[in-house]
Amino acid sequence: MKLLVSTLIALALATSVVASELSSPAPAGASLYFITPKDGETVDSPLTVRFGLGGMGVAPAGVERENTGHHHLLIDTDISKLDLSKPLPATERVRHFGGGQTETVLQLPPGEHTLQLLLGNHLHVPHVPPVLSDKITITVE
Repeated sequence: MKLLVSTLIALALATSVVASELSSPAPAGASLYFITPKDGETVDSPLTVRFGLGGMGVAPAGVERENTGHHHLLIDTDISKLDLSKPLPATERVRHFGGGQTETVLQLPPGEHTLQLLLGNHLHVPHVPPVLSDKITITVE
């Protein structure tokens, strides 16, 4: 069911994204997901977040290769508020992993938080269609 919801969200986002000379195509079947933590998990802070990617490869920002990208972690962020046709902003809530990192350690305050992964191309622009994980909710004690 989550896969269906994720696919429908990605399709809706793809129809709202206008391909530009900055964007890169995503191959059919590409998937982005969390290895850890799991949706609904209660965790301590700091916590290790591990990113998973299927059907594509990871390349650092600035390295243009077909079917590759690098991770961006959205923390307590609504994807609909981002312009997916432009480079993603680097903020406290939109974390860039342009070195090709596949994990990070996060320090989050106690409470409920949402996390979502979004793959960006060599210019930090999401692919078309966007390669996006399910949004997960965690509770930090």
